[in-house]
Amino acid sequence: MISTKRLLPLFAVTLLGLPPVRAQQPDRLTVLTYNIQIGIGMDKKTDLERTAAVIKSVNPDIVALQEVDRKARRSGGFDQAIELAKATGMQMVFGKASVREGIDEDGGDYGVAILSRFPIRRSLNHRLPFTRGFELRTALEVEFDWPLKSGKRIPVRFFSTHFDNGSEPDRIASAQLVNRLAVAGGDIPTILAGDLNAQPGSRPLEILKEEWTFAGAEKAMLTFPANAPRFLIDYVLLRPAQTWKVIEASVVEAPDASDHRPVKAVLEYIPSQTH
Repeated sequence: MISTKRLLPLFAVTLLGLPPVRAQQPDRLTVLTYNIQIGIGMDKKTDLERTAAVIKSVNPDIVALQEVDRKARRSGGFDQAIELAKATGMQMVFGKASVREGIDEDGGDYGVAILSRFPIRRSLNHRLPFTRGFELRTALEVEFDWPLKSGKRIPVRFFSTHFDNGSEPDRIASAQLVNRLAVAGGDIPTILAGDLNAQPGSRPLEILKEEWTFAGAEKAMLTFPANAPRFLIDYVLLRPAQTWKVIEASVVEAPDASDHRPVKAVLEYIPSQTH
């Protein structure tokens, strides 16, 4: 008979030799918002390859783009949304902004776009209120299924928007509309990103704070003009607040490719404790 006293030490040594149990890595989403000024840099040259290089340097999962041309003569007749999707290996949805005469009369369309690493299952283009602003604007909404490391997939709503730069009343009305759109989605994890043409403390941002949490807005993240930033007008917003943890919020060092610098946010998903 084998002695139990001899087995126990061997068993203990075997256990000690097992690899440690590793905690599951967190689920994180890298978001970028970028007003690309139809590919025109601070040197007044149109260079979409330069724009694509800025986006790829961040390796984002989802991107909100503003001031995007499609087949307009002024930007070389290219479909900029498609070209950027090809350059980054991402999917694309474009949202046309119905603008005043003189903006998109150059043989094409103009608006916002979204690039995504994940399949987009639906999209909606919401016209923003317009009374006295510079041009009509839009909020492009998509929904995609985000594959978590657990194997589960969750729906995520994502908006790319561009508020008017000439009318505070229009920006206020746009903020109110965006809040209504947010509430309509219930508790689905939602992100809104874009050029809001509003600075911290302004009335439009105070309205948005009623339904959204700002990623990094408390920091001095200046985004405009790109070569010598003095204003923060580009943002990433989140809801519900308890669903997201902001790991990073920063301005990307890109002083030349547009008149705006992009904003990057790394967001960690916090599962609900009730499910």
